Amino acid sequence: MSHYVGLDVSLKETSVCVIDGSGHAVWRGTCRSEPDAMAATIRKRAPEAERVVLESGILSTWHWHGLKELGIPIVCVDARQAKAALSGRPNKSDELDAEGLAQLARTGWYAEVRVKSLDSHKIRSALVARAKLVGLKQTLSNTIRALLKTFGLFTKRSNGKGFAETVRSHISDEPLLGKGIEALLSSWERISTEIKILNNLLTGVARRDPLCRQILMTAPGVGAMTALAFKTVIDDPGRFQRGEEVSAYLGLAPKRHQSGEVDRMGRISKCGDALLRSYLFEAATVAMSRIRRENSPAAWAKMLCKRVGAAKARVALARKLAVILFSMWRTNKPFRWSTPHPVPTA
Repeated sequence: MSHYVGLDVSLKETSVCVIDGSGHAVWRGTCRSEPDAMAATIRKRAPEAERVVLESGILSTWHWHGLKELGIPIVCVDARQAKAALSGRPNKSDELDAEGLAQLARTGWYAEVRVKSLDSHKIRSALVARAKLVGLKQTLSNTIRALLKTFGLFTKRSNGKGFAETVRSHISDEPLLGKGIEALLSSWERISTEIKILNNLLTGVARRDPLCRQILMTAPGVGAMTALAFKTVIDDPGRFQRGEEVSAYLGLAPKRHQSGEVDRMGRISKCGDALLRSYLFEAATVAMSRIRRENSPAAWAKMLCKRVGAAKARVALARKLAVILFSMWRTNKPFRWSTPHPVPTA
């Protein structure tokens, strides 16, 4: 007899529900929220488990990989869709949620979430840490500048040593003001050092990776951080059939509202990975404004800029870059730069 298992995971305990092929509950209970304990419970209570379902969440990566290694037929489903499917129930509890997930496993009415590799998650963690530190550094520098402006003291537009030197020259004769700003400035310097360490680490990872160095980083505006972010978010290009699917997955495709005679396109959905989306936007900005070498994507974006404005043109170029990077990855070929047009001579 086939069994279907639903796992409603919490931090300490996981509610487990086992149902048979007809949808009747065979066993309900709890176990520790650890892959070994969960696998032991499944083997004992559902020896013929055909499908085990858990929702996507902060612990799903650990649980999915752990259960997969132990031979459990685990499936990770989209938490938003699971919530919508179970929202019709009048009552909510961990036990009922586990039963609902088991029913989804039996019927197959779910959207499976592909869990990325652990190596991708490790690189992703370093990228997220760097992004958070960059944000904290900017917040601290803005706070220092705002505090100094209160007293008519202004700093240069610099984020390096010149900024710290200027700030210290302003507060050298102000013991009370200087104490507070020096604490902020020390934190700013410490964070700047940590950012440099992460920059060197991630740049080294990108340069040692053949895909990033030889393929992705050859595209205009794409550097080490953008290449690593794209690789870790996509993880496996085989799960996409077309480049348009990648742009939609990253939230760079416009939303559509169609009902009856109404059919309009809106702004981009922003449903995908926000960090990669911001890196692609930065790459588009660099390709349009800093790269002098002739290339067709930037030339197309500059022409579009005259018609729709710079902001929309950069978003459009970011979407195009996502499609180009995906195509380069699948074909394993670097970016093809435009051939310079010969200058006519008299």
